[in-house]
Amino acid sequence: MAKSRHRSSNHDSSLSPTAARSREGPSRWTDYLGAEMASPLSSGSSRSFFSDGQAHSTAGSQSHKGLNMQLVVQLTEVAEGLMAKMYRLNQILDYPDPINHVFSEGFWKAGVFPNHPRICVLLSKKFPEHFSKLQLERIDKQTWDSMQDHAELHLQSLEQWVQLLLDLMVFREQALRLILDLSSTVITLLPHQNSLILHAFMDLFCSFVRVNLFSEKIPRKMLLQVYNLLHALSRNERDCDFYHGLVQFIDSYDPPLKGLQEDLNFVSPRIGEVLEAVGPIIFLSTDTRKLRNEGFLSPYHPRYPDILTNSAHPMRAQDLANVTSYQEWVLLGYLVCPDELLRVTSIDIALVVLKENIVLTLFRDEYILLHEDYQLYVLPRILESKKMAKSGRTKQKEADLEYNVAKQVEKMISEVHDQAILSCDAIHRERRILLKQEIGRMVLFFTDQPSLLAPNIQMVFSALALAQCEVIWYFQHVGIASSKSKTSRVVPVDIDPNDPTIGFLLDGMDRLCCLVRKYIAAIRGYSLSYLSSCAGRIRFLLGTPGMVALDIDANLKGLLQQIVLHLENIPKPQGENISAITCDLSEFRKDWLSILMIVTSSRSSINIRHLEKATVSTGKEGLLSEGNAAYNWSRCVDELESLLSKHGSLRKLYFCHQHLTAVFRNTMFGPEGRPQHCCAWLGIASSFPECASPIVPEEVTKIGRDAVLYVESLIESILGGLEGLINILDSEGGFGALENQLLPEQAASYLNYASRVSIPSYKSPKGASGFPLPGHESFPENSSSIKMLEAAMQRLTNLCSVLNDMEPICVLNHVFVLREYMRECILGNFRRRLLGVLKTDNDLQRPSVLESLIRRHVSIVHLAEQHISMDLTHGIREVLLSEAFSGPVSSLHLFDKPEEQHTGSATESVCNWYIDNIIKDVSGAGILFVPLHKCFKSTRPVGGYFADSVTDLRELQSFVRIFGGYGVDRLDRMLKEHTAALLNCIDTSLRSNRDVLETVAASLLSGDRFEREASVKQIVDLETVVSFCIQAGLALAFDRLLAEAAGAILEEGAPLIHSLLAGMVKHLPDEIPEKEEIRRMRRVANTQGVVSDHDSQWVRSILEEVGGANDGSWSLLPYLFATFMTSNIWTTTAFNVDTEGFSNNIHCLARCISAVFAGSEFVRLEREHQQRQSLSNGHASEAMDPEYPSHMSAEGSIKSTMQLFVKLSAEIILDSWSEINRSHLVAQLIFLDQLCEISPYLPRSSLESHVPYAILRSVYSQYYADTPSTPLSILSSSPRHSPAILLSHGSPVIRQPRGDSTPQYGGNDSGYFKGSSSSHGHEHHHLYEADSGGSRSMDNKHRNVRRSGPLDYSSSRSRAKFVEGSTSGSTGPSPLPRFAVSRSGPLAYK
Repeated sequence: MAKSRHRSSNHDSSLSPTAARSREGPSRWTDYLGAEMASPLSSGSSRSFFSDGQAHSTAGSQSHKGLNMQLVVQLTEVAEGLMAKMYRLNQILDYPDPINHVFSEGFWKAGVFPNHPRICVLLSKKFPEHFSKLQLERIDKQTWDSMQDHAELHLQSLEQWVQLLLDLMVFREQALRLILDLSSTVITLLPHQNSLILHAFMDLFCSFVRVNLFSEKIPRKMLLQVYNLLHALSRNERDCDFYHGLVQFIDSYDPPLKGLQEDLNFVSPRIGEVLEAVGPIIFLSTDTRKLRNEGFLSPYHPRYPDILTNSAHPMRAQDLANVTSYQEWVLLGYLVCPDELLRVTSIDIALVVLKENIVLTLFRDEYILLHEDYQLYVLPRILESKKMAKSGRTKQKEADLEYNVAKQVEKMISEVHDQAILSCDAIHRERRILLKQEIGRMVLFFTDQPSLLAPNIQMVFSALALAQCEVIWYFQHVGIASSKSKTSRVVPVDIDPNDPTIGFLLDGMDRLCCLVRKYIAAIRGYSLSYLSSCAGRIRFLLGTPGMVALDIDANLKGLLQQIVLHLENIPKPQGENISAITCDLSEFRKDWLSILMIVTSSRSSINIRHLEKATVSTGKEGLLSEGNAAYNWSRCVDELESLLSKHGSLRKLYFCHQHLTAVFRNTMFGPEGRPQHCCAWLGIASSFPECASPIVPEEVTKIGRDAVLYVESLIESILGGLEGLINILDSEGGFGALENQLLPEQAASYLNYASRVSIPSYKSPKGASGFPLPGHESFPENSSSIKMLEAAMQRLTNLCSVLNDMEPICVLNHVFVLREYMRECILGNFRRRLLGVLKTDNDLQRPSVLESLIRRHVSIVHLAEQHISMDLTHGIREVLLSEAFSGPVSSLHLFDKPEEQHTGSATESVCNWYIDNIIKDVSGAGILFVPLHKCFKSTRPVGGYFADSVTDLRELQSFVRIFGGYGVDRLDRMLKEHTAALLNCIDTSLRSNRDVLETVAASLLSGDRFEREASVKQIVDLETVVSFCIQAGLALAFDRLLAEAAGAILEEGAPLIHSLLAGMVKHLPDEIPEKEEIRRMRRVANTQGVVSDHDSQWVRSILEEVGGANDGSWSLLPYLFATFMTSNIWTTTAFNVDTEGFSNNIHCLARCISAVFAGSEFVRLEREHQQRQSLSNGHASEAMDPEYPSHMSAEGSIKSTMQLFVKLSAEIILDSWSEINRSHLVAQLIFLDQLCEISPYLPRSSLESHVPYAILRSVYSQYYADTPSTPLSILSSSPRHSPAILLSHGSPVIRQPRGDSTPQYGGNDSGYFKGSSSSHGHEHHHLYEADSGGSRSMDNKHRNVRRSGPLDYSSSRSRAKFVEGSTSGSTGPSPLPRFAVSRSGPLAYK
């Protein structure tokens, strides 16, 4: 092939940069070398070689006997720069396919080529024809004109890339000349004799081949043709000066392998020798059995385990570190020098390597399909040799041998592709398993015996290099598809993406590198000791008779003496100050390389063979062997980090980081995944930025950004796995399976079943009862689930421990501290779990269940916290506080709530549910308050539960434990807001109906029944006001329960504070108006349920906050409430003895009336006092007003107001009764009695003067008498029934009291349940519910009620009330007959 070089000096001024760059010499490649080449200590071995080789550049040039190795290493680095630039061009052009002329839309929009596809593609396809012969103006005249108009602009965009083509051509000339020169002058290139020069030579050889193979992937033809066209258009039809030279260069390398095989034909024999020489090491690396059995990667001697230092084959173990390079030499060497395959031993070497590889990496993630190129470019040469051998041009014996070898090579190349597709993954998997085991043993051994790490450091490097090779091979082949040329179909390579050995290898490499860095001082000390002893051996060798007899010139003799001086001047390590020793041995290595360059050159009078003969006769290692060993150990002194980076760095995996993430996710949390592996997976990213090329500045930013995204992606996966482990444990199949407890009814069912079976010892009630028994997890059939839990716990604790101890991951200026990520993950997961379990599929979760779920999750967090050096409990409390906090507590905090304050979403959600579903009953579930059991019930489920399952005192206590005082305050405020709106309706009604109410008051006082009834009918929205008051009573009852629950929890958790509150309330001054401090203290006590009159204090606080009861119309409040007795609601209600309440919550109306009377009276008196103070204008005489209101006067006023209400109500009730309209009588009488029971200001004696006790006793006796019958019908309207018959229509209901008052829960636990007398054992189930004018009954479970019925006179407060009234049941005229009542009845006077 012609090797032209364009040296024209007649360049245009516009092409001056190109002209300047066209000169030869080292200065030409400045742009491709980058700043790192100037650094004396760089990470790459070739760069180190380059800096070491600089010293000899002058000496070698002066003597003309040495090799100029500086240019060798420089051109190797130039090759990297050229490939980086071509890679960048491909990125910009959206990875075109110039061979098949396929160009994407992004190619034309990149701004490199003119956006005229027709002309550009035609020029590329017609290469090397000149554009003048193609008549382009006829193809597309418009495009032609456009290119002429913008020729200069397009020229500028193409300038730097055409320069790249010119640099490729010059590089080809210089590198080829240097390769040929080395091949002809270097005496030996055997690895055991001249490994340093050999590696430099082969690195240049492989780089030269790679550059030219990679150049095929850029649009060379289009680039040159379009540039020349534009140049001609702007330079009067003149071609650019280097056009014809580049045409010849591109044409000769089209395809590149054709040109490479021709150009390297002269060095082919030397390449064949090198490949034969490295064959044994390649065979050894592929023989996993021999590696394992002979202990090449073991610190133990293979045959003498007691000998800890493996001295069996140190050189072979050291050579294993270069296996990756050797395999690359084989693949590229036989590809471009196919004739060397005809050597007898070459076929086995090629077969071993080809069988293990599918692709050949050119640069980064660019590769060629290896077997396709061997079949296309190597096989024809073999067939040609076979044909020539068959023709018999040589001697018959040699011809037969050559023919047979060629035939074997032909068969090997034809069959090895299929073998590789089938077996390459299995071969490498076996090797990965071997390395996993050996590296694992190494880590354990050197951790236990760190003093033996230094003598075996070369073996460590070999293990790291082999593992590095396997990991990179794995990720380079994942997702690769190889086409078979015979059938032209694509066959995917079967690479297992779930191979767990990758994680073990990464972890082993990471731990080995950490051990080397940890004991770097010991390794330096051992290396220095070796070099010191080596100095004596080399001085001895230099004084042997053989060396003295050699005629060594002064230059070489001086270098040899300088070597000895370098080694003798090495500081001696003493004591523990090795780490403080700073020793730069770069001068020693430069001098030794200078010696090698001289003695390996055929031009030198003294060469390597002379030195070996002169020194080997001593029976010891030769001079060159000692020098090469000293060179290698010297690098362990001051370049150990560079060696570690060379053999242990995985920065090349950046170009496979998508596969990295996928394999990590598939293997990390698989059955063989290990939590500790995640450190190694993350640590890879720290080396990613090293992949950036210095000649492409923008790569640093892109690779850094990708590395950060990779780390973030892995951290997300790791934390997702951590969340998954926590959630597995925090599930019904996890710790939930260990928390099964029998509810009382389940235990009863179990006992009933157990009593029926004959042999309960072997008959399990599990199947019959339908629920698992406690301890079922201990059964043998459940052992697998317990093992799963144990494995999850072990993996969780291991992962937490690993993440806690992991060093920060540094990627450029980003630092990732996994411990902080883990904390945020655990707390974030807890927050999500809290909000997730807050609601079930149907509705709100029961607070008690929610509390148990939170405790379970917190126990798992505590389990993890034992392995984390941070306080997670504090974080859990912060999460609970943030979800519960909804602003300052109104009765405790004086600061205002800031705007846009975050409110606890969990608290808000729960409180809204209670308001909507319990108080407002938006779902229409029939919510009823049960005074006897202090809970709410519903006729059908509210969401997933009946109302009593979420409103029982025990459930509210769980609510308080979860959300604390903030949750109680939030729910209390929402209840207050809702009640304030309802009380505002009372105020509105009083104002709008003031005139009517005044008429009603006058008619009641005058006894004018007809006028009263006419006026009552004029009251607007009476029924609405009644319903609102009932709802307000529900809110009062709920808040009372909430206060009791809060008080119980306070007493449980802080009994001293609860005792202080309870004692303080008794001694608070009763004055009107109250001071602000006293008012706040009373409100605090009221929220904890330690105030006796909760309802009136609560309504009082509401009215004070909203400014209610500030109008004179409130004096008509008793009359408004009295008119409630005329409401239609009385005709649709029924009293239930099981609940001591009414079927439509009328008993809540009594609670509301009592509280509103008291609260409004207190507020009225305070307001009157304030008005008098404002009118007094500050005079002291008036301040001492004898009418100064007191608490006693307020109570008297409340009492008189309520007595007025009772009087008016009784009058309306009794006046409205008749034979025709009597359905309301019983309910209204019981209502008045309950009002006296609820209100602390209204004694029962107040009712005696209006409704005799005999009537009430008769009413209650109908409910509690002994005769079983149907429920009392209060809706009967028969005119024939007398009042006695009416009240005796319903028979008493028998009830069986129970000793405890704990409410039972069940799935169908709703409604109201009948009671039973203490003297009867039989039971009758009745449910009283008013529905469209009738009553209905249904069976249900038992409820526990007190024996004395709804009226309990045993308390001191009740006794005090009856002091004022008569104790005789016959006082006053009674419209109803009297009945004899036993002392066990509802009224017991003692």
